[in-house]
Amino acid sequence: MPDPSICAPQPARVFNETERQALYDVIFHRRDVRNEFLPDPVDPDVLDRILRAAHAAPSVGLSQPWNFILIRDPARRAEIRQAFLRANDEARAMFPEDRRGDYAALKLEGIATAPLNICVTCDRTRGGDVVLGRTHNPDMDIYSTVCAVQNLWLAARAEGIGIGWVSIFHESDLKRILGLPGHVTPVAYLCVGHVDMLFDRPELAVRRWADVAELDSVVMEESWT
Repeated sequence: MPDPSICAPQPARVFNETERQALYDVIFHRRDVRNEFLPDPVDPDVLDRILRAAHAAPSVGLSQPWNFILIRDPARRAEIRQAFLRANDEARAMFPEDRRGDYAALKLEGIATAPLNICVTCDRTRGGDVVLGRTHNPDMDIYSTVCAVQNLWLAARAEGIGIGWVSIFHESDLKRILGLPGHVTPVAYLCVGHVDMLFDRPELAVRRWADVAELDSVVMEESWT
Protein backbone atom coordinates (compact mmCIF):
# COMPACT_ATOMS: atom_id res chain seq x y z
CA MET A 1 0.00 0.00 0.00
CA PRO A 2 1.61 3.32 -1.06
CA ASP A 3 2.14 6.02 1.53
CA PRO A 4 -0.75 8.54 1.03
CA SER A 5 1.59 11.40 1.94
CA ILE A 6 3.75 10.80 -1.13
CA CYS A 7 1.19 9.51 -3.63
CA ALA A 8 1.22 11.29 -6.98
CA PRO A 9 -0.45 10.80 -10.36
CA GLN A 10 1.36 8.83 -13.05
CA PRO A 11 1.61 9.72 -16.74
CA ALA A 12 -1.79 9.28 -18.38
CA ARG A 13 -2.06 6.49 -20.92
CA VAL A 14 -2.50 7.79 -24.47
CA PHE A 15 -4.87 5.75 -26.63
CA ASN A 16 -4.14 5.41 -30.32
CA GLU A 17 -6.64 6.11 -33.08
CA THR A 18 -7.65 2.47 -33.46
CA GLU A 19 -8.37 2.16 -29.73
CA ARG A 20 -10.37 5.39 -29.68
CA GLN A 21 -12.44 4.34 -32.68
CA ALA A 22 -13.13 0.94 -31.11
CA LEU A 23 -14.61 2.67 -28.05
CA TYR A 24 -16.86 4.90 -30.17
CA ASP A 25 -17.93 1.90 -32.25
CA VAL A 26 -19.01 0.03 -29.11
CA ILE A 27 -20.91 3.07 -27.81
CA PHE A 28 -22.79 3.72 -31.05
CA HIS A 29 -23.56 0.04 -31.70
CA ARG A 30 -24.94 -0.65 -28.21
CA ARG A 31 -28.60 -1.64 -28.27
CA ASP A 32 -31.32 -2.47 -25.75
CA VAL A 33 -31.99 -6.12 -26.61
CA ARG A 34 -35.43 -7.75 -26.39
CA ASN A 35 -35.96 -10.39 -29.08
CA GLU A 36 -32.48 -11.24 -30.31
CA PHE A 37 -31.03 -13.38 -27.52
CA LEU A 38 -29.40 -16.68 -28.47
CA PRO A 39 -29.75 -19.64 -26.07
CA ASP A 40 -25.99 -20.16 -25.68
CA PRO A 41 -24.79 -19.72 -22.07
CA VAL A 42 -22.44 -16.87 -21.27
CA ASP A 43 -18.92 -18.19 -20.73
CA PRO A 44 -17.80 -17.69 -17.09
CA ASP A 45 -14.58 -15.95 -18.16
CA VAL A 46 -16.51 -13.52 -20.36
CA LEU A 47 -18.98 -12.85 -17.55
CA ASP A 48 -16.09 -12.22 -15.18
CA ARG A 49 -14.59 -9.64 -17.55
CA ILE A 50 -17.94 -7.89 -17.94
CA LEU A 51 -18.53 -7.76 -14.18
CA ARG A 52 -15.00 -6.50 -13.58
CA ALA A 53 -15.66 -3.68 -16.04
CA ALA A 54 -18.84 -2.82 -14.15
CA HIS A 55 -17.03 -2.94 -10.82
CA ALA A 56 -14.42 -0.49 -12.21
CA ALA A 57 -17.06 2.24 -12.57
CA PRO A 58 -16.59 5.54 -10.75
CA SER A 59 -18.46 5.83 -7.47
CA VAL A 60 -19.10 8.63 -5.03
CA GLY A 61 -16.51 8.59 -2.24
CA LEU A 62 -15.25 5.25 -3.66
CA SER A 63 -18.25 3.70 -1.90
CA GLN A 64 -18.88 1.12 -4.66
CA PRO A 65 -22.51 0.74 -3.58
CA TRP A 66 -23.45 -1.89 -6.18
CA ASN A 67 -24.06 -5.61 -6.04
CA PHE A 68 -24.73 -7.92 -8.98
CA ILE A 69 -27.29 -10.68 -8.41
CA LEU A 70 -26.96 -13.40 -11.07
CA ILE A 71 -30.30 -15.05 -11.77
CA ARG A 72 -30.51 -18.29 -13.75
CA ASP A 73 -33.23 -20.31 -12.00
CA PRO A 74 -36.22 -20.69 -14.37
CA ALA A 75 -38.77 -20.65 -11.53
CA ARG A 76 -37.43 -17.42 -10.07
CA ARG A 77 -37.31 -15.82 -13.50
CA ALA A 78 -40.88 -16.95 -14.18
CA GLU A 79 -41.97 -15.21 -10.97
CA ILE A 80 -40.12 -12.06 -11.99
CA ARG A 81 -41.71 -12.19 -15.44
CA GLN A 82 -45.17 -12.39 -13.87
CA ALA A 83 -44.33 -9.28 -11.85
CA PHE A 84 -43.32 -7.58 -15.11
CA LEU A 85 -46.54 -8.63 -16.86
CA ARG A 86 -48.67 -7.21 -14.04
CA ALA A 87 -46.81 -3.90 -14.16
CA ASN A 88 -46.85 -3.87 -17.96
CA ASP A 89 -50.65 -4.14 -18.01
CA GLU A 90 -50.77 -1.11 -15.72
CA ALA A 91 -48.29 0.76 -17.89
CA ARG A 92 -50.25 0.13 -21.09
CA ALA A 93 -53.34 1.69 -19.52
CA MET A 94 -51.39 4.89 -18.74
CA PHE A 95 -50.88 5.73 -22.42
CA PRO A 96 -53.46 7.49 -24.58
CA GLU A 97 -55.95 5.04 -26.05
CA ASP A 98 -54.62 5.50 -29.59
CA ARG A 99 -51.14 4.36 -28.49
CA ARG A 100 -52.11 1.31 -26.46
CA GLY A 101 -52.17 -0.99 -29.46
CA ASP A 102 -48.67 0.10 -30.47
CA TYR A 103 -47.51 -0.37 -26.89
CA ALA A 104 -48.96 -3.88 -26.71
CA ALA A 105 -47.10 -4.80 -29.91
CA LEU A 106 -43.72 -3.96 -28.38
CA LYS A 107 -41.74 -6.77 -26.74
CA LEU A 108 -40.24 -5.08 -23.71
CA GLU A 109 -38.32 -7.89 -21.99
CA GLY A 110 -36.33 -11.08 -22.53
CA ILE A 111 -36.55 -12.39 -18.98
CA ALA A 112 -37.27 -15.99 -19.94
CA THR A 113 -35.37 -16.17 -23.24
CA ALA A 114 -32.03 -14.69 -22.18
CA PRO A 115 -29.78 -17.33 -20.57
CA LEU A 116 -28.86 -15.00 -17.71
CA ASN A 117 -30.54 -12.20 -15.78
CA ILE A 118 -28.63 -9.76 -13.57
CA CYS A 119 -30.16 -7.43 -11.01
CA VAL A 120 -27.84 -4.53 -10.19
CA THR A 121 -28.59 -3.10 -6.77
CA CYS A 122 -27.50 -0.12 -4.69
CA ASP A 123 -26.73 -0.48 -0.98
CA ARG A 124 -27.81 2.92 0.37
CA THR A 125 -25.75 2.38 3.56
CA ARG A 126 -22.43 1.49 1.97
CA GLY A 127 -19.63 3.84 2.93
CA GLY A 128 -21.18 4.75 6.28
CA ASP A 129 -23.38 7.56 7.51
CA VAL A 130 -21.33 10.30 5.79
CA VAL A 131 -19.89 9.61 2.33
CA LEU A 132 -17.47 11.99 0.66
CA GLY A 133 -19.28 13.63 -2.26
CA ARG A 134 -22.72 12.50 -1.12
CA THR A 135 -23.15 15.02 1.70
CA HIS A 136 -25.37 17.34 -0.34
CA ASN A 137 -26.78 14.99 -2.96
CA PRO A 138 -27.91 11.74 -1.36
CA ASP A 139 -28.74 10.18 -4.73
CA MET A 140 -25.10 10.10 -5.86
CA ASP A 141 -24.94 6.43 -4.84
CA ILE A 142 -27.76 5.65 -7.27
CA TYR A 143 -25.99 7.61 -10.02
CA SER A 144 -22.79 5.71 -9.27
CA THR A 145 -24.62 2.41 -9.66
CA VAL A 146 -25.98 3.53 -13.02
CA CYS A 147 -22.37 4.17 -14.10
CA ALA A 148 -21.63 0.54 -13.25
CA VAL A 149 -24.60 -0.53 -15.38
CA GLN A 150 -23.30 1.48 -18.34
CA ASN A 151 -19.82 -0.02 -17.96
CA LEU A 152 -21.38 -3.49 -17.89
CA TRP A 153 -23.49 -2.74 -20.96
CA LEU A 154 -20.58 -1.47 -23.05
CA ALA A 155 -18.22 -4.26 -22.00
CA ALA A 156 -20.92 -6.80 -22.84
CA ARG A 157 -21.42 -5.29 -26.30
CA ALA A 158 -17.68 -5.54 -26.97
CA GLU A 159 -17.87 -9.24 -26.04
CA GLY A 160 -20.81 -9.92 -28.38
CA ILE A 161 -23.23 -10.06 -25.46
CA GLY A 162 -26.55 -8.24 -25.62
CA ILE A 163 -28.19 -6.48 -22.68
CA GLY A 164 -31.84 -5.58 -22.19
CA TRP A 165 -32.79 -3.30 -19.30
CA VAL A 166 -36.25 -4.12 -17.94
CA SER A 167 -37.65 -1.22 -15.93
CA ILE A 168 -41.38 -2.01 -15.77
CA PHE A 169 -41.65 -3.41 -12.25
CA HIS A 170 -42.95 -2.45 -8.86
CA GLU A 171 -39.81 -2.13 -6.76
CA SER A 172 -41.55 -3.98 -3.94
CA ASP A 173 -42.00 -7.04 -6.17
CA LEU A 174 -38.30 -7.25 -7.03
CA LYS A 175 -37.28 -6.72 -3.43
CA ARG A 176 -39.59 -9.53 -2.30
CA ILE A 177 -38.65 -12.03 -5.00
CA LEU A 178 -34.90 -11.41 -4.63
CA GLY A 179 -34.93 -11.12 -0.84
CA LEU A 180 -33.41 -7.63 -0.82
CA PRO A 181 -33.01 -5.98 2.60
CA GLY A 182 -34.73 -2.66 3.19
CA HIS A 183 -31.61 -0.54 2.65
CA VAL A 184 -30.87 -2.07 -0.78
CA THR A 185 -32.54 -0.61 -3.89
CA PRO A 186 -32.85 -2.48 -7.20
CA VAL A 187 -31.48 -0.12 -9.86
CA ALA A 188 -31.39 -2.23 -13.02
CA TYR A 189 -32.85 -5.58 -14.01
CA LEU A 190 -30.85 -6.81 -17.00
CA CYS A 191 -31.43 -9.64 -19.47
CA VAL A 192 -28.09 -10.95 -20.72
CA GLY A 193 -27.14 -13.22 -23.61
CA HIS A 194 -25.26 -13.67 -26.87
CA VAL A 195 -26.59 -11.91 -29.95
CA ASP A 196 -25.74 -12.15 -33.64
CA MET A 197 -28.45 -9.84 -35.01
CA LEU A 198 -29.22 -6.29 -33.82
CA PHE A 199 -31.06 -3.24 -35.11
CA ASP A 200 -28.77 -0.69 -36.75
CA ARG A 201 -30.68 2.10 -34.94
CA PRO A 202 -32.54 2.14 -31.62
CA GLU A 203 -35.49 -0.24 -31.98
CA LEU A 204 -38.06 2.27 -30.73
CA ALA A 205 -36.93 4.67 -33.46
CA VAL A 206 -37.15 1.92 -36.10
CA ARG A 207 -40.67 1.08 -34.92
CA ARG A 208 -41.56 4.81 -34.92
CA TRP A 209 -42.42 4.91 -31.25
CA ALA A 210 -40.04 7.85 -30.75
CA ASP A 211 -37.40 9.82 -32.64
CA VAL A 212 -33.69 10.14 -31.90
CA ALA A 213 -32.96 13.74 -30.88
CA GLU A 214 -30.25 15.65 -32.72
CA LEU A 215 -27.27 16.61 -30.57
CA ASP A 216 -27.76 20.32 -31.26
CA SER A 217 -31.19 20.18 -29.64
CA VAL A 218 -29.78 19.17 -26.24
CA VAL A 219 -26.55 21.20 -25.98
CA MET A 220 -26.65 24.57 -24.21
CA GLU A 221 -24.02 27.20 -23.36
CA GLU A 222 -23.56 28.57 -19.84
CA SER A 223 -27.21 28.36 -18.74
CA TRP A 224 -30.60 26.88 -19.66
CA THR A 225 -31.63 29.90 -21.73
